[in-house]
Amino acid sequence: MRFARADLDHPAVVALLEHHVREAHRNSPPGSVFALDLSGLRVPEIRVWSAWDGDMLLGIGAWKALGGGDAELKSMRTAPGCERRGVGKAMLAHLIAEARAAGMTRLLLETGTNDAFAPARVMYEAAGFVPTGAFGDYVLTDFNRCYALSLSRDVSARALG
Repeated sequence: MRFARADLDHPAVVALLEHHVREAHRNSPPGSVFALDLSGLRVPEIRVWSAWDGDMLLGIGAWKALGGGDAELKSMRTAPGCERRGVGKAMLAHLIAEARAAGMTRLLLETGTNDAFAPARVMYEAAGFVPTGAFGDYVLTDFNRCYALSLSRDVSARALG
């Protein structure tokens, strides 16, 4: 698996991001979708990566610098047909390493509480993310949950294991 900064004009990346947003709307109640489309990802404070096997896109992931050493995970998605191959776990480990290298001290995320988001919650919790209060503009509801991960080496090394 090879990681690269995502080319947001690459057809496979565009298609996967469009799929990501469609699935977020399909699996979330109205007003509860915070997935970013291409225009939302094209801002300086967001860094987007892609995972590849040769010419095949395996997944995408991003983080957004929030200030004060915090960053928010955004747009985590494994390509259809590539699920259960460790793509999400590898992307998460890559995002953690990149955030740490950029000087971030904490990663935050918001995700859903329904069954569609269960695999993501299991992955985040296994990597050491713990429930936290709402951050930024998020409001906690019955549908969503926020998590935080300290980027000290001993804690985030779990994502690699």
